[in-house]
Amino acid sequence: MNMNPLKIEATEFSPTVILSSEIPRFEISGESRPENTGKFYSPIIDWLSQYKQILSKEKNIPASLKKLVFEFKLDYFNSTSAKYIMDILFQLDTFKAEGLDTLIKWHYDAMDDDMKEAGEEFAKLIKSPIEFIEK
Repeated sequence: MNMNPLKIEATEFSPTVILSSEIPRFEISGESRPENTGKFYSPIIDWLSQYKQILSKEKNIPASLKKLVFEFKLDYFNSTSAKYIMDILFQLDTFKAEGLDTLIKWHYDAMDDDMKEAGEEFAKLIKSPIEFIEK
């Protein structure tokens, strides 16, 4: 599978994003409160959509690339970011239909009940399991 990775460096207001089909590694970490949330998240959602299209067309994909682990390591996200995080989770839900073993990991600080509860609320809305990891 030949797809360019998407890497976005963190700023004071936006998270680090790493989407790489080669490793495969999928991670969003840091704080998410970008000024233009739609503009920030659109390339991520588009990349995942393209990734799914490629997966559905290619027949000889190595087993190692059929296991997708998507990690959310967010310290904070605003309500506008929550909508786009949900869009990403809904999209990940559709990957199982393409024969992909999808695992979503939700990291949260032991002292941050709000972040854990946010992940639990997201988990209720999707079919894919979410593994909660206390840091």
